[in-house]
Amino acid sequence: MVICFGTRPEWLKVKSVYEQVPGCKLLFTGQHEHLVEGVSPDFSMSIEDKGKRLDSIVSSCLENFPDFSDDLVMVQGDTASAFGCALAAFHRGKKLIYLESGLRSFDMKNPFPEEGYRQMISRISDINLCPTELSKKNLISEGCIGECHVTGNTILDLLNSQEPHYGDHVLVTMHRRENLPIMEDWFKEIDTLSEKTDLRFVFPCHPSVRETAEKMSSVDVIDPVSHKDMIDLIRSCRMIITDSGGLQEEGSFFNKKVVVCRKTTERPEGIESGHVVLCHSPEMLKFVATECLMDYSISSDCPFGDGQSAKKIKSIIDDYRNTQLLQKTAPDKGTDTSD
Repeated sequence: MVICFGTRPEWLKVKSVYEQVPGCKLLFTGQHEHLVEGVSPDFSMSIEDKGKRLDSIVSSCLENFPDFSDDLVMVQGDTASAFGCALAAFHRGKKLIYLESGLRSFDMKNPFPEEGYRQMISRISDINLCPTELSKKNLISEGCIGECHVTGNTILDLLNSQEPHYGDHVLVTMHRRENLPIMEDWFKEIDTLSEKTDLRFVFPCHPSVRETAEKMSSVDVIDPVSHKDMIDLIRSCRMIITDSGGLQEEGSFFNKKVVVCRKTTERPEGIESGHVVLCHSPEMLKFVATECLMDYSISSDCPFGDGQSAKKIKSIIDDYRNTQLLQKTAPDKGTDTSD
């Protein structure tokens, strides 16, 4: 099986599968070339920037997808890399496995373009690995023809030995494309909120918003950190403010309230469990965040899995391979095999 990834979050979510399933190979698209370190892929591609970033990523995946004999290809998530590699594998007649399938906001503009990529990838996948029962139900209701299995989210496989506590800092991350036009408004509200509390606000900053983020005077804007250091920040924070998807899962695992600065979320299970609180606009942040800080402690089961996803996925892939092998070796019923 060839596992495709192009960003650091994708690598983190495929890592446990790569380590659990024997004989896997890695294909790196280069979408986050400088944010993925310490990984030695079997195949690498480069993004040929032609002026339109998303078009360039998808076209580079289609044009530079390597030749290999493996018949199984796995993609994860909702990036342009995932969509480009999924389409390239589909064009080449590969069997496509979609990790983290079935997430839906049902709003093509929120998040954009991720929601569109999710829906398109699941339509051409042979095996959909769903993090929750709700994500599986989404695929069934859409009539997706591939197999659907509930496995939990693989990011939790990396967390199950950590012990959480509520410290004296608030973790902040913001960089989603749909927030860019109003990012300065979000940062002003975050800065004001930080000034009015005794908590330290820590912002590991994505390069795309660095210039705007550094205008905040009371927030500690720091360089991107390793996943280990990010987990330490999540595990020990009082609360999280973010527009990220993955932090909703990791924060829930550590029983932290996650204020999601978006109009909708593709992880509504977190809202139901009480871990996720939506904040639709910058103007609402002071009210939503203040209320969460007044009642920050939460003790609920994480709705996104138990940290054993890769083992379940290995079993699913083993069963699929065995079924395919039996079909290939079974005698043709139309052929007389008697003496």
